[in-house]
Amino acid sequence: MSPIEHRLFQQSWPEGEYRFFQQGFLVDDVLAAAARWARVFGVGPFHVMPAFDQTALHRGAEATITLQVAVAQAGPVQIELIQQHCDRPSVFRDWSRGGTCAFHQLATVTPDYDKKKAHYEGLGYEIVTESLSGRFRVAFVDTVADFGFYTEVVESTPGFLANLGKIARASEAWDGTDPVRMLGPDGRVK
Repeated sequence: MSPIEHRLFQQSWPEGEYRFFQQGFLVDDVLAAAARWARVFGVGPFHVMPAFDQTALHRGAEATITLQVAVAQAGPVQIELIQQHCDRPSVFRDWSRGGTCAFHQLATVTPDYDKKKAHYEGLGYEIVTESLSGRFRVAFVDTVADFGFYTEVVESTPGFLANLGKIARASEAWDGTDPVRMLGPDGRVK
C-alpha cells in the first residue's frame, strides 16, 4: 500500500476557523527556491509575483517593505516562498535563521478577521505585524514561543479565495513543465 492510500491520508481536513491552508518559508532567492522546490519535491508550478511594496504596522511603527512572493499548491496546503528585498524592519527580518530557506509561518484564512485576531490576543498572543495595504487584511501573530512559528491570519475576500482556487487548479493540472511562472503586474494568476 502506498502512503497516499493509507487511511491516515484519507481523513477529511478540518474546516472553518482552525484550518491552516498555507506554510510560509523565507528564502534568499525566490526564483531559485521555487525552481528547487519543483525539482526536489515535485511541487509546482510556482506563481511568482513581481516585487511589491507592502506597508504594515510592525511592532507599533509603520514601515514599508519590498517583498517578492511565490506560491504553489501541494495537495491541500499551499507553499509560499517569501523574499524581502530590503533591510527595513519586518516580521520577516525578525526571523533570522540563516541558510537559504527557513520555515516561518502557518496561515489560516477567516471571514471574520477582527474576531480571529481578538481570539489570539485573548489567549495572550501579540499581533506583531498587520498589513496596511492590499486588497485584504493580514496579521502575523507571535506564536513562536509556544509553537516555533508565526501564525498568519488572512481575511477571506472573494478575490483572494478566487485566486487561491486558480493556483490550486493550476497545480492540480501541472504536467511538470514551466515550473516557475511570473505573474502580471497586478499579481493575479492568469
